[in-house]
Amino acid sequence: MKTDWIQTRDLCRFYQRGPSQVRAVDGLALTVQRGEFLGITGASGSGKSTILNLLAGLDTPSSGSIMFDGVALGDLSRHELARHRASRIGMVFQSFNLIPHRTALANVELALLFDDTPRDRRREQAAAILRQLGLGDRLDHRPADLSGGEQQRVALARALVKKPHLLLADEPTGNLDLDNSRQIAALLRDLNADGLTIVMVSHDVELIESCVSRAVTMHYGRLVEPTEAGS
Repeated sequence: MKTDWIQTRDLCRFYQRGPSQVRAVDGLALTVQRGEFLGITGASGSGKSTILNLLAGLDTPSSGSIMFDGVALGDLSRHELARHRASRIGMVFQSFNLIPHRTALANVELALLFDDTPRDRRREQAAAILRQLGLGDRLDHRPADLSGGEQQRVALARALVKKPHLLLADEPTGNLDLDNSRQIAALLRDLNADGLTIVMVSHDVELIESCVSRAVTMHYGRLVEPTEAGS
């Protein structure tokens, strides 16, 4: 049975831009259930990416709270937040953020550098997840030698190799063509079917509706009426 796992209460993140205040997230009340695939859509500037950064502990709320599996993120030190991200959170972005001079295998291995995984185990686990994502013949290729879809799969492998509890995906198909977008969407659906909790943000309503079990819409930092995917 799915239960509420992440909960925000009156969550706000405001920025000062010159004389103006930008209310990127404004009083957000949102829950994420363990094992669900939540989609967040909305126009550019609606606060979607800010929400992911807050959930990951990369950004600090102006006010309000985030509970993650019974733990208040606001009570954690900077070191504890870093450990939280390293052990529990995987992140995938629109820009693949791969290191150009490193191979696909080395890029994925980097995700295991900070959790005391022995070197031989790092290589073994990185190779295994790349093979799982259909990149077994690309282990020694550098990003420039990979297609956009392959680069995004390497980025996905890097996020998954540490076996996170939560995957945060920020416009994961934004730089891909239609065929590669569909492949990444299918991979995300399969990962969720295997039990991984995913929160994905995208301005692409069609992508959201094809993937998620629940969708919400942001408008100027506020939540619009939630909808069931496919309804």
